Amino acid sequence: MTLNLIAAFTLGLFSTVHCLGMCGGIITALSLGLPETIRLNKRRFALLVSCYNFGRVLSYSLAGALAGFFGQVLLNLIDDDFGHYVLRGLAGLLLVLLGLHIGGWTGALRRLEGIGLTLWQIIRPIGGYFLPVDTPYKALLLGCIWGWLPCGLVYSVLLWSATSVDPVAGTLTMLCLGLGTLPGMITAGLFSSSLQQLATRANIRKVFALIIICFGLLSPWLQPDHHTHATTPEIQHVH
Repeated sequence: MTLNLIAAFTLGLFSTVHCLGMCGGIITALSLGLPETIRLNKRRFALLVSCYNFGRVLSYSLAGALAGFFGQVLLNLIDDDFGHYVLRGLAGLLLVLLGLHIGGWTGALRRLEGIGLTLWQIIRPIGGYFLPVDTPYKALLLGCIWGWLPCGLVYSVLLWSATSVDPVAGTLTMLCLGLGTLPGMITAGLFSSSLQQLATRANIRKVFALIIICFGLLSPWLQPDHHTHATTPEIQHVH
């Protein structure tokens, strides 16, 4: 399980370019939408930007718990080993597609992200209740809404976390992914223009894309996190 958590965290770190491309506009709008008095107060500004992102990570963790639960239900209905191979294979495929998408070599992943748009259209208006953002509490809740934005990276790791067939393990996997994205996204909120310019450079995007493709190719070979049930041998009584 530790190996999977490290891999999820590292993937979050390596996905900075994708996150900036996907959510850079959002974090910029949230940051610039704060009153000038808050933006001039560096400590308070950093606190609110951090709360946005911690709220997003909380949403990822909840989604991971749901994925682990549904993975558990699914594997109770089908062959355990076969189900793990199928889910991990699909997760690896999604990560490869994500890398190809980030590198600009295919746009196939947009269709997958489009599947989540229906849910996003329902959830997004709730964020309006937390505007204007003038307290850490509002920033945290608004970040929780932001965390449900359709994202191929999140979908890929969610499917991966479903193979844990355990809500706790699924939660931890998505938590580590989210924590891995924090350095880049919090920095983007504070210094958005410079990082977004970095994210648009083709060579940098392709390097990150190749790293994520490697994760996808290796994903099916990572050890599953599911619990193995040991069988108790029958005790023969000698009379």
